[in-house]
Amino acid sequence: MPRPADVAWMAEALAEARLAPATGDVPVGALVIGPDGEVLGRGHNAREAGADPTAHAELLALREAAARLGRWRLEGCTLVSTLEPCTMCAGALVLARIRRLVFGAWDAQAGAAGSVRDVVRDRRLNHRVEVVGGVAAEECSALLRDFFAARRPEA
Repeated sequence: MPRPADVAWMAEALAEARLAPATGDVPVGALVIGPDGEVLGRGHNAREAGADPTAHAELLALREAAARLGRWRLEGCTLVSTLEPCTMCAGALVLARIRRLVFGAWDAQAGAAGSVRDVVRDRRLNHRVEVVGGVAAEECSALLRDFFAARRPEA
């Protein structure tokens, strides 16, 4: 169940996502929120910008939060993303010991938090993440739809 703060954080993640298309990157944004509600890390997709296949918004936000805290364990933190994380990002959430994942749009092709896979809640792993999906889903989905529609040739 989304909390009132989840909606406000999603608005910030959407603002971060809107920065990505300037470099040709898919508009996905993410934040890491500390247990006290402070934003510890931000990221938007930068694969094209950095020629880095791992430069997903979630990983960049996790890296910034870990650097700021000086530790890789992000226990008690929440990751907010405009898109359901992929398998790589979902695995990173588990490894970082993120407590909650809040995301907007579901990803029916590559999602790993309940749609295609459910890495973050896999009982075989040593940590499970609480998942709240669909927060501001229409706005998050529209941002992605518009981005890809602008890149398709006219029919």
